[in-house]
This record gives sequence, structure tokens and C-alpha cells, in this order.
Amino acid sequence: DEDFEAIIRDRQGRRVNRIEPEQGLVLLKPTTTVPHGGGKRLEAGSADYRMFAHWLSQATPPTAEDPAIAKLQVLPASRIGDVGLTQQLQVVATYSNGASRDVTAWARYDSLDDALVSVTPEGNAKAIGRGQAGVMVRFEGQAAVATIIVPQPHAVTLADWQDQNFVDELARRKFVELGIEPSAQCDDATFLRRAYLDAVGTLPTPDETREFLASTDPKKREAVIERLLGAREQPAATAFNESYAAYWSIKWADLIRSSSDSLGEQGMWAMHNWIRDSLRANKPLDRFVRELITARGSIYRDGPANYYRINRGPEDLAESTAQIFLGVRLQCAKCHHHPFEKYSQDDYYGFAAFFARVATKNSQEFGIFGREQVVLVRSTGDVRHPKTRKVVPPTLLEGAAVESNAADPRSALAAWLTSGDNQFFARNVVNRYVAYLLGRGLVEPIDDMRATNPPSNAALMDALAADFIRSGYDVKHLMRTIMRSRLYQLSSEPNESNAADERFYGHYHVKRIAAEPLLDAVDAATGVQTKFRNLPQGTRAIELPDSNYPDYFLTTFGKPRRASVCECERVPDENLAQALHTLNGDTLMTKIANPQGRVAQLLKSELPFEDRVKELFLAAWCREPREEELSLLHEYHDSAGDEQTYYEDLFWTLLNSKQFLFVH
Repeated sequence: DEDFEAIIRDRQGRRVNRIEPEQGLVLLKPTTTVPHGGGKRLEAGSADYRMFAHWLSQATPPTAEDPAIAKLQVLPASRIGDVGLTQQLQVVATYSNGASRDVTAWARYDSLDDALVSVTPEGNAKAIGRGQAGVMVRFEGQAAVATIIVPQPHAVTLADWQDQNFVDELARRKFVELGIEPSAQCDDATFLRRAYLDAVGTLPTPDETREFLASTDPKKREAVIERLLGAREQPAATAFNESYAAYWSIKWADLIRSSSDSLGEQGMWAMHNWIRDSLRANKPLDRFVRELITARGSIYRDGPANYYRINRGPEDLAESTAQIFLGVRLQCAKCHHHPFEKYSQDDYYGFAAFFARVATKNSQEFGIFGREQVVLVRSTGDVRHPKTRKVVPPTLLEGAAVESNAADPRSALAAWLTSGDNQFFARNVVNRYVAYLLGRGLVEPIDDMRATNPPSNAALMDALAADFIRSGYDVKHLMRTIMRSRLYQLSSEPNESNAADERFYGHYHVKRIAAEPLLDAVDAATGVQTKFRNLPQGTRAIELPDSNYPDYFLTTFGKPRRASVCECERVPDENLAQALHTLNGDTLMTKIANPQGRVAQLLKSELPFEDRVKELFLAAWCREPREEELSLLHEYHDSAGDEQTYYEDLFWTLLNSKQFLFVH
């Protein structure tokens, strides 16, 4: 509509010549018959030119009279071949009246990976590298993707691969399709450390590590997962449930942006306690989301009501809700049609309209000087389209409008968000947890789910989402499924076949431990607990309820301020400040030299040299030293002048290594 107004009616219609269409500026400028700052955009006499001229000659009928595009399809959807493969893509548009039309000549084509696939403006794709890449096709606000696959040239043996569940079956099919030989299974010590850090954000103790490594039970890995996450029948009945709830509260508080900066101390605690209690009880995630979206009441008593204080106004609420729970970034559609997606301003403001009646009022229940507010739903309230100024009814993404006179339109939104028929929600959650556990999402960035950003393994995404729905949105079930798989238990050591693989999980993706569990790991290894201001002694970093604790270590290692719903706010990359702090900062040095710490206690013991070294290795790396390591360390020990300095230096070296700082 805006294009129509700008081209046909703007400036008294000076761009159009209805009597002689070819003499109008709208055709003279893009063909550069008349000088044009934008360069040549149209070839005189081309199919596009003739179609445009014909439309002008028909008195420029408005596009609103035409059926809208309901679906865009690109054929073939997938093609497998060798380097040099060419494929002319065909694009078919299906309209709201059921009619279909070949729009290949008018579609726009872009390669999603220029190193693997090139594509001409006419839609002729060519494979120029090995791997899997997509070609994005756009036409009239709709988008689709065709996939080109070029396997590695060598045969895949998967000699010692054994499927543990459907995750492995679908991963194996992708390995065979791409010619990727996966790495071997990781050793027991690596698995134990990985499982503890990923599931509950803590290191296993030396005693737990010894017991696990000594066990000959062929199902001991499965037993560890059950112990960390709890049995299926009683997921909360585990000694690790408090650690699980604390650790995963960080993730959800980051996403929801729970912080005293925006909520005040009491509001922050109310939100934190609700999140943690929900995780402690293994509350189904659909119920968690419904409680949050439909929340009302005091921000001091009703934790989820704080969601409506963090996000102010329908637009903020629409953007946050879509990105957190659907993995959809609606922000672009606020001002214009999303460039790589089908969402328009109508979609944006229709989604925002669900929150139009939400309001807050002040309360003095907690004193006249308190900051308490009550979240309520008014009987009226609407959102207007910024250009047409018309009231936009609450409308589901890809769905119908909802009765705006309902008592609370948010109820319909919450029901749709968590419906088994809504693949957005389940796929978004699955993708996030795959990224948390495997180091990379099936879709990257993990909160940018769209048709033009397809998953690296679509079959695995669909299967995990369907299983998550069948489980009743049980997050621990989802984690258990992933962690039991051979895929999760692969070594991080790449082989020749998968060394370049960054998308398909041919080897485990090494990831840096996040700030809070890393500080706790330092504390556990050294035996010296960090004391946080205004919190009881013994409070761990993963138990911190707020983002606003002034700790240099946590800030340096990327603890976010919770100012954005984007996962990117918590930066996982290494930087110079982190290296300098672990090498020269006081956190490690003070704890290592503490007279009550692990090194001091070892020096007081009667343990022989080898047992002392083993204790330090188990505390830091969750494994015993290898024979060659022990031999080398023995040489250094014999030439060392001071016993205390030797063990402190050794421990400092272990804690500064990638073996300690990363999940591998």
C-alpha cells in the first residue's frame, strides 16, 4: 500500500503517465532513459518492463484487490551432488484464492554461505565448496530456502558408533549424508566433568570422580545423568536438585531480565524465587510460560507479575515475548516488513495488541514509600497501526485475530504459545537447550528462528521438538535425552574428517565455562569460598539472585547486566582482561595461598608426593595425572627449593589451563 501511494499518488502522480506509460518517470528513470541517481534497475523491453507498463496502461489497479501470497515454495527443496553441481531453482507462489504461479523470474536469490554456494540473479545455483548451504529466495514479502549439499569425498565408516536414542540415529544420517566421520567417544573423566558442569553448574568432587572412574558398571554414565537430573518419576528427589535449580535460574533470569536495576530489591527477589521454585519443582515449561504471560497482582508477592515491569508497553512486551519464547526477532517489523522473514507491521502490532490492556497501579500495602505496584488488566485498551491509525486486533503470528472483547486477550496468547500445534515454542526451547548442552544450536544465532535461517539438521530439530511436546514440556526429559546420546558424549578432539565442522556436531564443541559456575569451580577446587556482600557465607555464585553484584571476576568473565533478551548479551568469547586476571589477578593467587585452602591442607597431610599431585589434578581437571605427567612433575619437584611454592605454582598452572577454564 505504501509503495502504491509513493509511486502512483505522491506529488500529484507526477511519476506516472497514464496515456503513454513508457513516457512516465516510473519507467524512464529505472531504465536510465532519464538520468537516475540509483542507476539502472530495469531493462527496456524486458518481461518486468512489459508487465509494469501493462499495469500502468490498465489505470494502475491497487494491489489490495489482488489475492495475497499464502505460501512460497522453491523447487527442488534440496539437492545433493559434487562440487560444480548447478541447479536452476524454480519458485512457485500460492495465493490466498488457491491459485499458483511460477514467479522464478521475479524472485530474489541470495546465498546463505558464499563459500559453499553461489547463485545468479536468475536463480541458477552452483556448488563451489563441500558442506551444506542454503539459497534464500524472496518474493512479495515471503521467503523460502533451498538446500545444496556436497558431501566430503571420503567414505564414512562409523565403525564404533552405536545409537543410544533417536538423537544418534538422526545425527548418524546427517554424518553419512555429508561424509563426516564423527570423533570417538570421550573418556569417562571428560564425560563426568562435562555432565556435572552442563547439568548443575558444579564440578564433581575428587571423591565422586574417584568412585566413578573406578566403577566397572557399563551403565554408569546413565546412572550419573539420573543422579544429576533425578529419576523420571521423581525428578526433584535428587541431592543435586538445589544446584540444578540455582544454575538454570541464571539462564532464565538472564532471558527474562530479572534485575534489581529494573525491579528494585523486593521485586527482583519475588521474580527470582518464582523462577527457582519452578525449576526446583520441575514445573512443565508450558505452565511456566502461561503463568508468566497471564501474570497479574503485586510485584512483591506475585513473582511473574514483574515481567510487566521489566517490559514497559505493548511493543516491548511483544518483542521480548516473541524472542524469548518463539525465537522470533520481531523488532525489524516495527517500522517495515522484515527483510528476511514474512512478518509485516500488521503482524507486529497485531501481536503487540495482546498486551494493550495491561496496566499497573501503585500500592501502599508495603508502605507509602515503597515501590510496590500491582499489575492489572483493564477492560479497554488497544493498539493502533502507526500509518493507518486503525485499531489492530490481537492477532497470533501466522494465525487468526482474537476477540478483542475477551476478558484478558493474553489468555488466548498463552494458550497458543504453549499449544502442541505451535511448533515455534517447542523448537525454540529445543534449540536453546541443544546449544546449552552441545555448544552450538541447530539454528544460530539461537534466538533467530526463521524460514531463511534453517536448522543444520531439520529432522533432529523436528524429532526433539515432538518428543519435548510428548513429554509434557519436561525440560529435564529434554536434557536427559540429549545427554544420554552418543552425540553428547563425543570427544572434543577433531579428526581429519570433522576438523572443519562447526555445524553438525561431528565432535563436541568446546565452550568456556560461564562466569558464575567458573567462580564456583575456582572456589571448589581451591577449597576457599567467595563471600558476597549482604548474602550468607557459603552462598555460591550460581545462587546469586541478581545481576547487580559488584564482583570483578564475574564482570570480567561476562556476567551480563540483563539489559537485553538476546542470548548474545552473555559473551562466551575469551578476552585479554580474563587472561590477565587469571594470570596476575588476586582471585586465584589469594585462594591458592589461603592457609585454609586445599594446598595448605595437603601440605599438612602425610600424603606422599604422587597422592598430593593426584588430589590437585582431581580437584581442578577431574582426572588423575597420566604417567608421563607424573614423571615430569616429579623431576620438577626434586629440583624445587620450596615445597609450598612448588604446589602453589602447580595448582596455579592447572587452574590457568584450558582444561580447567573450558567444558571440553
